[in-house]
Amino acid sequence: MIGIRHEDKSKWEARIPLVPGDIGRLIRDHGIRFQVQTSPTRTFKDDEFRQVGAEVVPNLKDCPIILGVKEIPPDWFEPKKAYLFFSHTIKGQKHNRPMLQRILELGCTLIDYEKITDSQGRRLVFFGQYAGLAGMIDALWAMGQRLQYEGIPNPFTGIRRAFEYSNLEHAKTEIAKIGQAIRDHGLPKAIAPFVVGFAGYGNVSQGAQEIYDLLPTVEIKPSELNEITPDLHHCYKVVFKEEDMVERIDGNTFHLQHYYRFPEYYRSKFFGYLPHLSMLVNCIYWDAKYPRLVTCEQLADLYGGPKPRLRVIGDISCDIEGSIECTVQATEPGEPAYVYDPATRQVHMGIEGTGPVVLAVDILPCELPVDASNHFSRSLSPFIPALDRVDFSKPLTGCGLPPELQRATIVFQGKLTEPYQYMKSFTH
Repeated sequence: MIGIRHEDKSKWEARIPLVPGDIGRLIRDHGIRFQVQTSPTRTFKDDEFRQVGAEVVPNLKDCPIILGVKEIPPDWFEPKKAYLFFSHTIKGQKHNRPMLQRILELGCTLIDYEKITDSQGRRLVFFGQYAGLAGMIDALWAMGQRLQYEGIPNPFTGIRRAFEYSNLEHAKTEIAKIGQAIRDHGLPKAIAPFVVGFAGYGNVSQGAQEIYDLLPTVEIKPSELNEITPDLHHCYKVVFKEEDMVERIDGNTFHLQHYYRFPEYYRSKFFGYLPHLSMLVNCIYWDAKYPRLVTCEQLADLYGGPKPRLRVIGDISCDIEGSIECTVQATEPGEPAYVYDPATRQVHMGIEGTGPVVLAVDILPCELPVDASNHFSRSLSPFIPALDRVDFSKPLTGCGLPPELQRATIVFQGKLTEPYQYMKSFTH
């Protein structure tokens, strides 16, 4: 029997890993029993699960396998059970170390969606595209609010935050209308050329670009940023790949795999692009071994002279003090942005003040809960029949976990698996 827990990390979290339609199909086709913990905030109502044959219960004490979305409080775990969720532990995140320690102490199994990959290392189950979709909607909202604060009438004030639309299609329809208004009437001269830079080109970036491309965009190369002429009826887009963002310290030629293996031989060259951008949308995976994209010192230099073009940083990746060093805290959908003052290194919630507006919502897909849950459920549900048959009392290699889920198993029977032995340093 498989249990699905009520999300409790944030009042905004309304997603679910498996939607009623897919649960009903798994019950009909595979005879799997499901218990769904009752929830007053989930985007799908309790009765929708009852109607497809799932039990709705106050707790999941009878379920040996439990699925969630976000992190679980340490005191919620039960001995010997298997849990699937986004644990956010593999980088040694300090705030989740007590949770990891509790999983180990209770002899539990932890399977992390983030590490479900194919044989080539490509992720198979993710919300990333929806983080990009929601993040770009919110970033355009922040731009409209910031320009309005500066006294510049602009079409972006017609864009709302992602959660204020009924669904993704509604948001796209309304933003497409803004795009048509730009074609017909143009942008204010004070912000032309309007240039948005996307750091990264994966699922998150593709989602963000999908929203931005609803505007009349013209894509250019990073090398062409110096050559842009103001165009009131178009918005410019530039996508930065690794070779655009870093360079060899010794001056040798950039090679992608060499960069991944030996990032210490590289340094960031991204600062040269910043003066040309109206908005930076950060979509890259980052670890401390890689150079930062933007440092606080660089922002102090940028804002130390004439007022720069850069008004908004949409940090969709939201690594605290990570690739965007001025992302010093995460935010929630109701208050998604703050202004980072490069001179004082202080933050002020909202869009008023000196410095870039930083959008740093770390649960962006929850702003599009129905669409994001449906997408995620389609990706996850093919693994559920095999998961239901696993014998978690046997060794990892013989328990029946398919290879994709084995690769994602961080803890098995209370012990870190071989690929994750490095995480011992994150535990007591």
